[in-house]
Amino acid sequence: MKTKNILVILSLGLLLACSSAGNRAFVTGTFVNSSVGAYSVADDTLFIEVEQGDRFRIHRRTGFNLIRNGIKGKREHETEIWDAVYDERTGVMTETRKGKMLVFHPDSAKLMIGSRSYQKTN
Repeated sequence: MKTKNILVILSLGLLLACSSAGNRAFVTGTFVNSSVGAYSVADDTLFIEVEQGDRFRIHRRTGFNLIRNGIKGKREHETEIWDAVYDERTGVMTETRKGKMLVFHPDSAKLMIGSRSYQKTN
């Protein structure tokens, strides 16, 4: 009976390790989000790359049009660079300046930041 329990525990540990390694490979690359609201239209692109170990750099590029009185304004652009730390145990990346949590879903090729959903493109 003890041998069976040990085998179950080892199997679960192996499964979690494989799942975590798969998530780690998934977190790098390009993710996109588009949104439309009453006051703006926006397109976000996140490019995530490994810095070293569990540290990552995220390049965020946003293009947006403000809408005033029902008229869409000219296209504007912003860029940001975020630093983040990835926790392989939980599969969550945390941006270090504001504490944003990036939750990855490899099965659906998505990344969630709060209620915003990003689709992986590569």
